[in-house]
Amino acid sequence: MPSAEVIKISREFPDFTSQFSAPLLVPDAPAPALVSGPRGKQADKRYNVYRNNVTVSLIEALASIFPAVQRITGPEFFRAMARFHIRETLPSSPLLFEYGREFPAFIDRYEYAQDMPWLGDVARIERAWLDSYHAADAPVLRGEELASVSPDRLEDLRFKPHPATRMISSEYPVVTIFAMNRNAGPVGRVESLPEDGLITRLADEVVIRLLQPGGAAFLNSLVAGASLGAAAAAGLDANPSFDLSGMIGQMIEAGAFSNIEMETSDVEHA
Repeated sequence: MPSAEVIKISREFPDFTSQFSAPLLVPDAPAPALVSGPRGKQADKRYNVYRNNVTVSLIEALASIFPAVQRITGPEFFRAMARFHIRETLPSSPLLFEYGREFPAFIDRYEYAQDMPWLGDVARIERAWLDSYHAADAPVLRGEELASVSPDRLEDLRFKPHPATRMISSEYPVVTIFAMNRNAGPVGRVESLPEDGLITRLADEVVIRLLQPGGAAFLNSLVAGASLGAAAAAGLDANPSFDLSGMIGQMIEAGAFSNIEMETSDVEHA
């Protein structure tokens, strides 16, 4: 990256920061007037070096956030797609891991990815994986806490989600596609069926679990604040064969929730 001696920024401009950064992601834009080289000469070439370094760093950030997407598309395709995304989406945070939240939606409309309609949802899993990893710590609901509740009160329970809990629902088998492409193992054929996934973090390890049909409707209802009884009804509406006890066991094992409370009680189990 060019040093301060190579590119000089005049602070006589009241909005020098925005004027300096705005053209960075516009390939054909001239260097801003506030930038000059040695002895006051224009600094277009030097600014372009800086511009290229910024673009490369953002591409690398996206590649680190979305490794499965890059493996699916191949590095060259991914870098071209990322470059187009970067040109229309400025970073909103100095933290590079925060970049790329709009990338899945960009993939959905990217012309050259239309023959991979599931790719945006794979990217959504990867974004959720990273957000789960960086989520706040919190205790997890233990099975014995739930078992201590009287059976006649179970349907009134409400659940507080763990900060790391995320859900993904797709018309495509994206949980399977993600799992096959997250590492360097072999990739096989996938049956084209809808899949829902639960993403949680336990002991600093992020895990995604494939949910049974109706599981996402059930968990999304709980996360939205519905009672256990209402959430169970949502799961059964989505899938008449919904296995409620199996789903409760899976969500407890995954650490998807932090605590429970009664709908009509001030007593909270933490």
